[in-house]
Amino acid sequence: MKYSPRFFALLVAVASLLSAAASVGVAADAAPARRPNIIMILIDDMGWGDFSCFGNKDAQTPHIDRLAAEGLRFEQFYVASPICSPSRVGLSTGQYPQRWRITSFLNNRAENNARGMAQWLDPQAPMLARMLHDAGYATGHFGKWHMGGQRDVDDAPPISAYGFDASLTNFEGMGPKLLPLTLKPGDLKPERIWADAERLGAPVTWMQRSQITTGFADAALAFIDASARDQKPFYVNLWPDDVHSPFWPPVDQWRDGKRGLYHAVLESMDRQFGKLFDRIRADPALRDNTLILVCSDNGPEAGAGSAGAFRGSKGMLYEGGVRSPLVVWGPGFTNPQKAGTANRTSHFGTIDLAPTLLAIAGVAAPAGTAFDGVPLRDTLLGRSETSRSRPLFFRRPPDRAAFAGDEKLPDLAVREGRWKLLCTYAGSTPQLYDLAADPSEKNNLAAAQPGETARLVAAVVAWHRSLPADNGATYRPRATKKKS
Repeated sequence: MKYSPRFFALLVAVASLLSAAASVGVAADAAPARRPNIIMILIDDMGWGDFSCFGNKDAQTPHIDRLAAEGLRFEQFYVASPICSPSRVGLSTGQYPQRWRITSFLNNRAENNARGMAQWLDPQAPMLARMLHDAGYATGHFGKWHMGGQRDVDDAPPISAYGFDASLTNFEGMGPKLLPLTLKPGDLKPERIWADAERLGAPVTWMQRSQITTGFADAALAFIDASARDQKPFYVNLWPDDVHSPFWPPVDQWRDGKRGLYHAVLESMDRQFGKLFDRIRADPALRDNTLILVCSDNGPEAGAGSAGAFRGSKGMLYEGGVRSPLVVWGPGFTNPQKAGTANRTSHFGTIDLAPTLLAIAGVAAPAGTAFDGVPLRDTLLGRSETSRSRPLFFRRPPDRAAFAGDEKLPDLAVREGRWKLLCTYAGSTPQLYDLAADPSEKNNLAAAQPGETARLVAAVVAWHRSLPADNGATYRPRATKKKS
């Protein structure tokens, strides 16, 4: 694969942006002896059971598997929403995305308005990247953004407005972009998709869709090298979108059927991670002072990825829609006695990552910051099996009222301890599951456990009513609406 001169110019620009960035220190007594470098990998539309280290027998992910063998796996980890934009907001802010009126995937202006949504994430939101940046970190975002700036929303803030020194994204964000060329067996030449994203004004490089993760990883590596020259710790988002449909694996790895194509793309993505992971391992200064976290933004698209034994898929509040694999690697920080093990006990979520990573870095959040997440430093590093101390709440995307047009889906959900409850906005038709005994959510115990049911219904309905409303109860999809 040959990259264009413009692509390499983008990589140079990434490095120069870092050198020009200003930083603000924090009190010395707040900082640990070493501030960890952090790489946050968020994979688009990948299921809980898609890594081979999480049980996939039909595709192999050896580079992720090696991270897991040297680090930790978490099996009860949750995203903030079963769909991309709000899930990304939850991870980035440590708050429920409904606070910021990001409740489903950001689309065009008319559809955002119809669903009662903001057009983009408010830059005043409490961003993890900004807090680390203001404490002296170099901060870079490489990959899908989808928190503002796409389709006809051409006045969204640039990614740099959220605390990032440099960025390289796809068509769903503002700033320099990699856009995909597609090629399948028998095609004479590649075709462009999302070509209208060029009109958003930022530099664009076109690459084969099957190689774009390499493009993002190469940009991240250039950024990491620049931060090393400037003697700064780094925080890097690497957010690939390979396994979001449509699926475009390399032509020589093409497979039949939707699931076959998905597995080919999954394996190709894993291979493209290898260069980054090998670079981190090969440099002792990076190996001993870097944390890598890998998870998904929501459950898999139906018919493509796997949610393992869990019920549901993308867009649903059942476990298959909101439970994600989590792999944490960091030999200089994680408990060596737990290397290669799975934590099957601790339940927590992406909204807990912001306060947790700040705690690991020794960085205090600005005064007045109210996280919905809780710091779980020892849990993330394998030194405890403590779970989240508060209930974890969910609200369905306003455009996901039914599955396949008929099956009514729950509006709200709450996970507390062993219990998972789902219900309507008003608290009716409750479903109560004991996840310790019934992780597949098959046996509704609402009638048998009236006390627990009433308590959890009251809690989740009160949470729902405390947040800005969307149009979930009244929204009806337009004939031309596209899902993402």
